[in-house]
Amino acid sequence: MEYLFKILRFDPRQDEHPYFQDYSYETEETKSVLEALMEIRNVQDCSLSFRYSCREAICGSCAMVLNGKFDLACRTELESLDSPLIVVEPLPNLEIQKDLVVDLDPFWEALVKIEPFLHSEGAIPEKGHRIEDEKIDKIFQYVNCILCGCCYSACPVVSKRENYLGPAALAKLYRFVKDPRDKRPFKNWSRVNTEGGAWGCHTIFKCNEVCPKEVRPADGIEALRRKLIVEKIKSLNPFKR
Repeated sequence: MEYLFKILRFDPRQDEHPYFQDYSYETEETKSVLEALMEIRNVQDCSLSFRYSCREAICGSCAMVLNGKFDLACRTELESLDSPLIVVEPLPNLEIQKDLVVDLDPFWEALVKIEPFLHSEGAIPEKGHRIEDEKIDKIFQYVNCILCGCCYSACPVVSKRENYLGPAALAKLYRFVKDPRDKRPFKNWSRVNTEGGAWGCHTIFKCNEVCPKEVRPADGIEALRRKLIVEKIKSLNPFKR
């Protein structure tokens, strides 16, 4: 099968504008888009830049836009695209560093702000912080996030509001707030009770649509909003005399 790859190229050090470059690629085997990109780079153009690591759809490094769809290049087979023309673009909403490589700093900075780690109390138990299966099931959906950045890149709010934390960070926060082992006080995590946090989401659900692991970040944001309201009512305690 012969394919035509149209890959968006841009090197800010020397290019004035991004442009598409065509590459012909032929294979008799079943190949992923990532494998094809690696062969194009190795054989046709060593200047082509893109990220990848695990090649097992676990690390999220090779997230990109393929024929208009957000996905991981390593898990997307050429045959599944139903077209010999394959348009490859970098994730939007993030500055292009070179070709398909984007600057993920804003994504990581948003994640750091919600402190994505367990806030426990007291000494760590000898066998670690255990949790019952039925309780982990309630947050497992959000544990599945591989931090690929697809939801952040697809979010229309991120494109318009610089201070918006984005769906991945907010869903990850809910994952910890919902974890019974996490003991962070309400005043610490309620800092997202803002337009730049939980209330900035416009519930367009684009993040749910593009997530390669079906995390459905918007579900976590909606649950976080409900949690914020419940905790605020509790703090007011209208029955206290």
